[in-house]
Amino acid sequence: MGHREDLLEGAKRCLLEKGFARTTARDIVKESGTNLGSIGYHYGSKDALLAQAYIALIEPLGDTFESSRAGGSPGEGGLERFQEIWGNIIRSVPEARPIWMMTLEVITQGERLAGIRELLIEAQKQGRSGITALFTGIEENEIPADVLESEGRLYTTLLNGLMMQWLFDPASATTAEQLTEGLRRVTRRMWEEV
Repeated sequence: MGHREDLLEGAKRCLLEKGFARTTARDIVKESGTNLGSIGYHYGSKDALLAQAYIALIEPLGDTFESSRAGGSPGEGGLERFQEIWGNIIRSVPEARPIWMMTLEVITQGERLAGIRELLIEAQKQGRSGITALFTGIEENEIPADVLESEGRLYTTLLNGLMMQWLFDPASATTAEQLTEGLRRVTRRMWEEV
């Protein structure tokens, strides 16, 4: 590996151990076996490197969320697909806990992590696209803007709320079955009112 890759791997290890706020450039250099100048040369700043490391940690998670009903026609699977994907997301929590904790750190410490926060706001848009593709079955690059801005925001909001619950108290957190039944009831009630 070259310095660029070494820095990224070192930053990933630092993030998992210390999080964003406590990771210093010197920590990354020590962990990667590189030098301080390499960070600026390859990534521009420590914040940019940490943002890239976080994205590299969270991207593979999406693969564990996929439904066995993926493929097929867009929208295929309905509530069964919805429940299966949320179940997959929830099952990923124990192993991915440090990554979700970093997400929470960015949310709660955003003011102190201004450089990182701005970079991750852009990454959040990409995440919204990925989660929308999972639930709709539409290829990411083919998702209409209105679907991304409506359904994508709904799924992202549900994901963030669900992760908060599972990080805070897994014993009382909402299950995929409860989330699906809630959606079923809300939808039924809405149709009854029409």
